[in-house]
Amino acid sequence: QAAKSARTVVITGVPDGLLHDDVMADILVIHFQLSKNNGGDVEEVLYPTMEKGVAYVTFEDQEVVESVLKKDEHRLEDKRLSRYYPLKVTRYCEQVSAFRIYLVVLPL
Repeated sequence: QAAKSARTVVITGVPDGLLHDDVMADILVIHFQLSKNNGGDVEEVLYPTMEKGVAYVTFEDQEVVESVLKKDEHRLEDKRLSRYYPLKVTRYCEQVSAFRIYLVVLPL
C-alpha cells in the first residue's frame, strides 16, 4: 500500500457552518466513494481542519487519487444542502505548506 500522503487529496471549497461537521464529513465520504465522481474506497476524511472549508480525504488505493484528480469538476450535492458546491481537489503532496513563508533578513 502506498504511503498515506500519496493516497490523500486536499479538498477546498467545502461549505462551512451549514451542517454539523460530522454530517459534512459523511457527505464528503459519500461523494468520494461514488463512481460517477471517479471515486473509490475512502479510508478516512479529516474535517474540519485548521483551515476553513478545507478537508483531507484519504483513499484505500492510490489509483483512486489519480482518477479523482482527472475529473474536471467536483460538485458536492446532497439533499441536506440547498444547492451544489464546487470543490477543488489537489494532491496532498503538492500542498507543501504554501501558507508558511519564511522571510530571511540578512544584516548588511
